[in-house]
Amino acid sequence: MKPSDQPRSIDLNADLGEFPEALADGREEALLRLVTSANVACGGHAGDEATMAGVVELARRLGVSVGAHPGYPDRAGFGRDPMGLTPAEIERTVFEQVSTLATVAERAGVRLAHVKAHGALYNDAARDEAVATAIARAVRRWRPGAKVVGLAGSTALRVFASEGLRVIPECFADRVYEADGSLRSRKLPDALITDPVKAAEQAVSIAVRGNATAHDGGRVLIAAETICVHGDGKKAVAIARAIREALRQAGVVVSSFGAHA
Repeated sequence: MKPSDQPRSIDLNADLGEFPEALADGREEALLRLVTSANVACGGHAGDEATMAGVVELARRLGVSVGAHPGYPDRAGFGRDPMGLTPAEIERTVFEQVSTLATVAERAGVRLAHVKAHGALYNDAARDEAVATAIARAVRRWRPGAKVVGLAGSTALRVFASEGLRVIPECFADRVYEADGSLRSRKLPDALITDPVKAAEQAVSIAVRGNATAHDGGRVLIAAETICVHGDGKKAVAIARAIREALRQAGVVVSSFGAHA
């Protein structure tokens, strides 16, 4: 088979370990049966060692790659508001969170495959070099050359790469984009895509055609290696299931970028 004949492939990830009840009632396991990578909250915006251990063990059993999902240490705000931390403070909390999850994962015989920031920390890094550099230095201190997930086309990816990290461009099936490729603010009522069919359509458009529909109706070019489904959404499992089926029908293979971490 010629390289051009190789089937298209993309990773499907979800943010997990953020709600103990979702682990207890089976929603986390249902998502893990549909995704290929899991970003596990590691004590900043959410999560504790018990939830980390539970998700890691499920992921290990189901063959899902595991990554760290550090956020601003603001559990009351779920890490979705900027905190005004200094770069040194960001570096410290990211390093501590990733290291904590790595220790938990090692006990289960799992090696972390990547790091992906959460919420406001992710969005701040996408446009602020100082924030992105602080995250990169924390990750490099933990593991030089590690894989780091960031918003496709953003400042964060350029900074991560300049720090010697392996960048994984990410897009979102369940978020609305602005014309410049940024994510529409969650403070706006139409920022989320909650219809599984529409989320699946966006995922296929990104995986097959490299673009998504912007809020203004135009097209946003997106070159991504992974598609995210937010695990805290009420329809997260239904969205992930619809995406898997739509990608299958489009001839796209869903496989983890972390398989050879």
